[in-house]
Amino acid sequence: MRLLRRLVRLTTITTLLGGTAALVAATSPAASAASAATPDGWIRIAHLSPQAPAMDMYVYPFGNPGRPLVLKDVSYGAVSAYMVVSPGQYTVAMRGFGAPASSKPALTTSFMVGAGTAYTLAALGPDPGLRTEVLKDQMATPTGKAVVRVLQASLRQHLVTVSYGPDILARQLAFGAATSYRTVSPGARTIRFVASGQHTAMPVTLAAGTVHTIVVLDDASGLKVDAVTDAAGSQIMPKGAVSAGFGGTAPRPPANPAPWLVTIAVGALLAAAGLVRLCRPA
Repeated sequence: MRLLRRLVRLTTITTLLGGTAALVAATSPAASAASAATPDGWIRIAHLSPQAPAMDMYVYPFGNPGRPLVLKDVSYGAVSAYMVVSPGQYTVAMRGFGAPASSKPALTTSFMVGAGTAYTLAALGPDPGLRTEVLKDQMATPTGKAVVRVLQASLRQHLVTVSYGPDILARQLAFGAATSYRTVSPGARTIRFVASGQHTAMPVTLAAGTVHTIVVLDDASGLKVDAVTDAAGSQIMPKGAVSAGFGGTAPRPPANPAPWLVTIAVGALLAAAGLVRLCRPA
């Protein structure tokens, strides 16, 4: 009877050791990372309507209108930093600066956010006649290369040709249109804009592994150029256009499960040694 009790006690200890190790492993960062069902998405908002005044932007998650993301006093030419959001359906509402949140928006648009995907919500068009263009942003680049696209937001010049060094990025690009992304060689180059009766140039330096949107804007003296960074050195987390603002967190690498496996193995060996000792003839 005493031998049986010892066997039961050792079996219980072994079970507790294994259960505890499994529980700790399940709550470790590796298990937490594995249990993450879906990665985040990212959105940013751009005010690219030359005739529209400064606006307040509201982004409402579907089914939860009481907790919107809000950007205040967004003026023409401004591009926000990326904001981290869960995948799903959203509505963006644009109101005049300082207008009550309960007032009727000047513009509303619904859109879907996919997991691991970044988007630019661009307010375009004359006022009245605003519209929102939802652009899918690229985050990855070929090794050793930069990637650029052009977004035409000038109403003064309806057709613009854009070049980056010797490369033509866009020919006769119309207001409100965006080109596809194009792979270019990194380095110091000159961006040139050619429109009817006007030429504008701006030096830029694009690093390898970066993604950019070149925006054509109206200015008091004519055309203005803005090079917005979409991503920099990461295929996971996009970089915002504003140095201080909303940001994201890239998934962390799984932790090493070896310590928990060692714990379980040691518990099993101790139990086996105890059983052998008990079963050995006196």
